Amino acid sequence: QVQLVESGGGLVQPGGSLRLSCVASGFTFSTYTMTWYRQAPGKERELVAVIISSGSGTGYAGSVKGRFTISRDNAKNTVYLQMNSLKPEDTAVYYCKARSESVKGSEYWGKGTLVTVSS
Repeated sequence: QVQLVESGGGLVQPGGSLRLSCVASGFTFSTYTMTWYRQAPGKERELVAVIISSGSGTGYAGSVKGRFTISRDNAKNTVYLQMNSLKPEDTAVYYCKARSESVKGSEYWGKGTLVTVSS
């Protein structure tokens, strides 16, 4: 059974930090590109950060570049999102997505974790 389980969300003050984790099971994690998305209330889901299967390539949305860092540990089937210098506009539900680099159309989503940035 395929699962992606996000954790690490919560309430944090502006300027604070959080680290999100997404633990995968039921598929070959090390062959999947992993992506973090977020969806704020009343807004469309947007890409935040992406990392390829080997971990050697990453990409970021302009709004988080320099503040967020995506990483992965293929031995632990886990992808992380380190979020620093958080702003109120970072408030959203954060989701992780797995997309196969070899099997077209094979992708999975987690159920999300809520991040609230407020004083």
